[in-house]
Amino acid sequence: MPLKVIAFDADDTLWVNEPFFREAEEKFAGLLEDFMPEHAIMKELYRTEIENLGLYGYGIKGFMLSMIETAMRISDHKAPLALVEKVISIGREMLEKPVELLPGVEEVLQSLNGDYRMVLATKGDLLDQERKLKKSGLEKYFHHIEIMSEKRTSDFEKLIRHLDVQPSEFLMMGNSLKSDILPVLELGGHAIHIPFHITWVHEQIEHEVEHERFAKVTCISDAAELIRTMD
Repeated sequence: MPLKVIAFDADDTLWVNEPFFREAEEKFAGLLEDFMPEHAIMKELYRTEIENLGLYGYGIKGFMLSMIETAMRISDHKAPLALVEKVISIGREMLEKPVELLPGVEEVLQSLNGDYRMVLATKGDLLDQERKLKKSGLEKYFHHIEIMSEKRTSDFEKLIRHLDVQPSEFLMMGNSLKSDILPVLELGGHAIHIPFHITWVHEQIEHEVEHERFAKVTCISDAAELIRTMD
């Protein structure tokens, strides 16, 4: 069947995201350098984030809460209130960051617009993702916007059903093999991987992906012509 729907991940596919988290982690580690070495602080923070995913989900607000919890544990609850205020300040700075589009994004959306139904399928905090989408100026290109709490096969299955298409008529583009690519391929859809130079450890997989409905490009600018070839 011909492709009908092109879905895009947002963070680190359409705009910059992960470098802001790395920057925030370094600032956080600097606040706690009297209690523990930086690499150990990073390890403790990651452990807290993973433990809290089921409660807070993905996004900056959950990250802020995990930083505060980690600071309390590392300092044996001796961290001053001023340190907690600094952690909150780090999170607020992240929420107020400008949206930096990746090269070629708008040109690709313009090129595909009208030929396919365009969908934004991203996970994260609802308010934060809505804010970034509005600031990006890209909302006008999308037929449907889906902000997901998780990107499992069942989540994509619900999305595809809602769009009233077959999996073979659906193509997903994103930077995460784990979240954007593998679940869609499992359903019978198509997927294009657009690597970003930084990937959160939780999103990394160890094996290579080889599949007849899968392709990889070095940047999103190469995707438009590839999609028409796959179609």
